[in-house]
Amino acid sequence: MSEVKLFSGTESKYLAEKISDYYGYDLSEIVVKKFSDGEMQPIIQESVRGAYVFFIQSTFPPADNLLELLLLIDSAKRASAGYITAVIPYFGYARQDRKDKPRVPISAKVVAKMLEAAGANRVVTMDFHADQIQGFFDIPVDHLKSNAIFIPYLERLDLSNTIFASPDVGGVKRARSYSKHFNKNLVICDKEREIANKVKAIKVIGDVKGKDVILIDDLIDTAGTLCKAAAAMIDEGANSVRAMCAHPVLSGKAYENIENSHLTEVIVTDTIPLRQECSKIKVISCGKLFARAIRNTHEYRSIAALFVED
Repeated sequence: MSEVKLFSGTESKYLAEKISDYYGYDLSEIVVKKFSDGEMQPIIQESVRGAYVFFIQSTFPPADNLLELLLLIDSAKRASAGYITAVIPYFGYARQDRKDKPRVPISAKVVAKMLEAAGANRVVTMDFHADQIQGFFDIPVDHLKSNAIFIPYLERLDLSNTIFASPDVGGVKRARSYSKHFNKNLVICDKEREIANKVKAIKVIGDVKGKDVILIDDLIDTAGTLCKAAAAMIDEGANSVRAMCAHPVLSGKAYENIENSHLTEVIVTDTIPLRQECSKIKVISCGKLFARAIRNTHEYRSIAALFVED
């Protein structure tokens, strides 16, 4: 079996180190040379000829994170790597997965094609904004699910009075997987937007009176939807509201919004590093899940076995 080489992009080193610790291999070395005009040149510091290469890099902003990953993949391809896997815990541009207005790009597909063109043979990621993004690729995609991380956490809690909720109609399938697993009811929030990233109003569909609500989503951006949903739940008589979201994008006034909201706790993974402290945010690492996925990929074992099926 080919030798495994684990590499980290610059901005995901904090997570790649956890993955390598769980995997039991040290990270191989990369040097990123910067020219005076800002151009970068990633240089792999050891032979990858014939090796099973994994590049770990989330593609959150700035765009340099995506560009660095593409250049690393190209470097490995030109150095005769045997098989190249892009491990992308947070897949940026995933929300731009359709043409929802005239003259806009389908950016998620553009990113998929760039990864293929650079030379990636496989992609491992977690919690796409929409499952069908896998169809933008003509190479294998291992789509991990954060329920493998969150469900064991929830199983340690008292859920006797719990009800699960989706903060919007689009997230119903995701939230339903939790309600089915724990045999709990599901409620839905119907939201009306003024513009992107700004919610005008939220209506709760279902009975939350006297319940401890857990909102399930794939990511938190400005936290406007979650905070308004939590307020709507409390107004409808809920005892408490917490949220579980895989990707802490947390842009704009997200930290302030969460701190001042009705949410008692927001549980996220470390696909994206937190920019500041927040007393209500709890981080659970996805490092072990990705380490197991890398091992199963290399050993040709099942990936679906790593998470709870919907």
